[in-house]
Amino acid sequence: MTVLVLTCEQDVTADLVVARLNSAGVPVVRLDPADLPGEVALSGEYVHGVFRGHLSAGGRLVSMGGLRSVWVRRPGVPGARAAEPSGWLAEEASQAFYGMLRGTGARWMNHPDAARRARHKPWQLHLAQRSRLPVPATLITTFPQAARDFAERFPDLVVKPVSGAHPQEPPRVVPTSRVAPDVDFAAVAFGPTLLQRRVDKRADIRLTAVGDRILAARKAVAPDADPADVDVRFAPSDEPWRPADVPPRIAEAVRLYLREAELAYGAFDFAEDVDGIWWFLECNQSGQFGFVEMDTGQPIARSVAEWLAGDGPEAPSHPGTSAHTVP
Repeated sequence: MTVLVLTCEQDVTADLVVARLNSAGVPVVRLDPADLPGEVALSGEYVHGVFRGHLSAGGRLVSMGGLRSVWVRRPGVPGARAAEPSGWLAEEASQAFYGMLRGTGARWMNHPDAARRARHKPWQLHLAQRSRLPVPATLITTFPQAARDFAERFPDLVVKPVSGAHPQEPPRVVPTSRVAPDVDFAAVAFGPTLLQRRVDKRADIRLTAVGDRILAARKAVAPDADPADVDVRFAPSDEPWRPADVPPRIAEAVRLYLREAELAYGAFDFAEDVDGIWWFLECNQSGQFGFVEMDTGQPIARSVAEWLAGDGPEAPSHPGTSAHTVP
């Protein structure tokens, strides 16, 4: 049984997991759907009530019926690297590729439908509240007056994108920024704006959930840190990530979030305030973890590999499938 990894060529996070699978003798095929058609090819037939499908990539042919699991890591858009790319070709290639894979019975990390839904930040906030995770007061609006009223109630705010990275080529990451106290919010009318109460944090938390396994890391904020440096990705700091114990209530809420979201993997970001409360910021359904594993030594890549190989916490063995232990 084969593990299919869908991601771009330059993906160090995927490299860590593929290395684990290879060392355990678990067959792996790695490809980028952006190379379909071309370096990636497919074929599927539906005859006499039976589906038979095959994928070809890197000179290897794999039966779709022999797929154990599919890891949707950071795949490109099908058809993007075709000789004559077009919106029509992208839709045709996507329908064929993911449509066939949906009929294989393979386990997903994460299923495309769940992953697409999970990227919507407003839905994340709603689900976090339902899961009883602490969520900072947040407003998403195109009404300038609503923003002004919100700022009166919560004078210390940050602004962040609703969708994430700016869709330019290459994508540009838009940092979370502190809102100036004298801003008039008139520009809110030109596009949905996400405003959120700034958490006076003493640490950033990255919690990585793989199946039922939860691993958390903590990065302390220096006492003399600039309050304007609210985005841990851009804040100057020599403090490493260190392993952290997960409060039982947070662990229970995270597992509920994942069940409701139908996710097998999630990278959660929290801000820990001066009272030790972990405030939910977002959940990235395909978030990186290499930087955390490098600092903490936590076995995140191993956990992902074991889940994909069928030996993870929520991966029952299938009849006729041999078990693999990932070192």
